[in-house]
Amino acid sequence: MGEGGKTDIHRKRMEKDLLELQTLIEVHFENRKKEEEEIIALKERIENRRAERAEQQRIRAEKEKERQSRIAEERARKEEEESRKRAEEDAKKKKTMSNMSLHFGGYMQKTEIRRGGKRQTEREKKKMILAERRKSLDIDDLNEDELKEKGRELWKWLYQLEAEKFDLQEKMKQQKYEINVLRNRVNDHQKV
Repeated sequence: MGEGGKTDIHRKRMEKDLLELQTLIEVHFENRKKEEEEIIALKERIENRRAERAEQQRIRAEKEKERQSRIAEERARKEEEESRKRAEEDAKKKKTMSNMSLHFGGYMQKTEIRRGGKRQTEREKKKMILAERRKSLDIDDLNEDELKEKGRELWKWLYQLEAEKFDLQEKMKQQKYEINVLRNRVNDHQKV
């Protein structure tokens, strides 16, 4: 074989190597493109799942809030009923005491008033706090625009309460976690 034949074989080998290299490059870029598409699809699925989870948590929070408000209303109703019964009982006791001898009855009545007065202030505090939290609607004489504004106002207030509730729940979770960590440390130190 001559000099020209070696060059021809060398050139063909180079062309073949170049063709294989180009094929490998094309395959590499196709695989990379598929991987990028899979990553994008995976990110989309993750975002969708995150949005679904957020929606589920929001719905769960709304249901829990409704449940808590029902419980609070029931508790307030029971407390009001109990305070009414106590007031009736106190009135009966005072009437009975006033029928006793003047000196002894007067002394007992004064002590009862002192104790009852203290209780009454605590009840009044509770009622004031509940009155602050429970806003009256007063919508009987409002027109359509004022009703819409009242609705927006109530929505903002509800949103604020939900945000406070969420913050408190997160704080409670963090505190529980810290308590567990500290409890585990104490247990570990007691074992040593």
